[in-house]
Amino acid sequence: MLNLTRRAVLAGTAGALACPTIVRAAAQTTLRFSPQQDLVVLDPVATTAYTSRNHGYMVFDTLYGMDAQFQPQLQMLASQHVEDDGRRWDLVLREGLLFHDGSKVLARDCVASIRRWAKRDPFGGTLMDATDELSAPDDRTIRFRLKAPFPLLPLALGKAGVPMCAMMPERLALTDPFKALTEMVGSGPFRYVAAERVPGSLNVYAKFDGYVPRPADTPTGWTAGPKPAHFDRVEWAYIPDPATVSNATINGEAAWQEYAYADQLPLLRRARNVEVAVKDQTGFVNMLRLNELQKPFDNPAIRRALWAAIDQTAFMQTVVGTENDGLIRNPLGFFGPGTPMASDSGIGVLTSPRSTERAKALLHDAGYRGETVALLIPSTSPTLAALGAVATEMLQRCGMTVEPYSIEFNAMLSRRTQKGPADGGGWSAYVTNWVGLDWLNPAVHISLRGNGEAAAPGWPSSPRIEALRTAWLAAPDLAAQQAICRDIQAQAFEDVPYYPIGAFLQPTAYRRDQIAGLNDGFATFWNVRPVT
Repeated sequence: MLNLTRRAVLAGTAGALACPTIVRAAAQTTLRFSPQQDLVVLDPVATTAYTSRNHGYMVFDTLYGMDAQFQPQLQMLASQHVEDDGRRWDLVLREGLLFHDGSKVLARDCVASIRRWAKRDPFGGTLMDATDELSAPDDRTIRFRLKAPFPLLPLALGKAGVPMCAMMPERLALTDPFKALTEMVGSGPFRYVAAERVPGSLNVYAKFDGYVPRPADTPTGWTAGPKPAHFDRVEWAYIPDPATVSNATINGEAAWQEYAYADQLPLLRRARNVEVAVKDQTGFVNMLRLNELQKPFDNPAIRRALWAAIDQTAFMQTVVGTENDGLIRNPLGFFGPGTPMASDSGIGVLTSPRSTERAKALLHDAGYRGETVALLIPSTSPTLAALGAVATEMLQRCGMTVEPYSIEFNAMLSRRTQKGPADGGGWSAYVTNWVGLDWLNPAVHISLRGNGEAAAPGWPSSPRIEALRTAWLAAPDLAAQQAICRDIQAQAFEDVPYYPIGAFLQPTAYRRDQIAGLNDGFATFWNVRPVT
């Protein structure tokens, strides 16, 4: 049954790519894109899934964008005014902003949107904790009255990491933030065409003619700057098999595939008119996350014992292949490689000689007595499936009892919220990855929070990391921030909220005879234009 279902999906998706009868106006320009995962959750506030984030930036806009230097820039805003020694911020919307239903974007829409997002985002929650009043004194002004100066306010509202601070109509923003929206009404450069959605294979977007880009002289990069849409229509056709999606690109049925996987790179690089490029230089940072509420990883000594066995090179070579070592960015600590907060603090536990035998002895001394490790491995991601296989073998060689669970990615996102024991539907560990941008600093780094059961799944508790995070938010300059992050990393090697298992650059592949102008960073669709 599984094989039949998979063949049906592949056949249906390939047909959607190749068939010219999909309803569209004859003169329309269409971009066919293959995402790395199926779009399951449409609400970019309710999940950390990257497909939902990429979808969100098509449909919604943000008050601030993030430029190529990781700095916030005005996006939906015309201006910002800071008064009362930094305790009052007035954010003024640009004129002429419209939602896809034709209604005007008003300040009260943005206030409701900020409140909803802040209940899901740790950085947003920190901003709201510092806020006495958030209001809309008129249709274009969003006002923050703060308890104390919070100079990182623009970075909080404009961070490009997940979840995004999407501006939506007030009636949608008043929805429980823990209930995912299904109606998509934003003010971004593309409209979501819900009527053409085919769950599991196809999502469609249409150019929003009412979108008003920022002036051309605005700083650009990542999610900042003008966002002109040059295609009338964008079709996301999900193809789960890497070889099939690569063939679709080579044959010209798809113009752009989000991920070019390592085993397909030689074929793609030889193909005529196919460009293979790395657009996100922050790369992918990968981790083995632990459930600290359940045995065996509730014991910090057991968590620390495994440092002796973590071989980042082995993990990354399994993903990119030994012939693509140039894509590896190791050693990886607790911040994105090449980003301002990254350092070598404490990194010796990962760069010293590796030994599973030593880890086995340390596990025994720490009190490990054969408890089962339920390891969740996302089956629909070739990268995460490979990482899961390496993690399984490593843990077994260290003498641990491992039960690997192959699970669809979005199902894993659901299961990982279960706090109970593994034999009751819970879990012990899982592999996942993030873009380096999401490990940019302590404010946006969800997995580095140490606030116990209020933290992200895994629920690590580290009062020291939390205190250092608070100090980082108040740091006066970059040097002070970097010094604090060195201490955070050193503490993380002691507390082990997760294991960083390596970083790599993820190429994308596209038809240079069909599209041009791809943006740096994750997949965004403004500026991308047809080749005529």
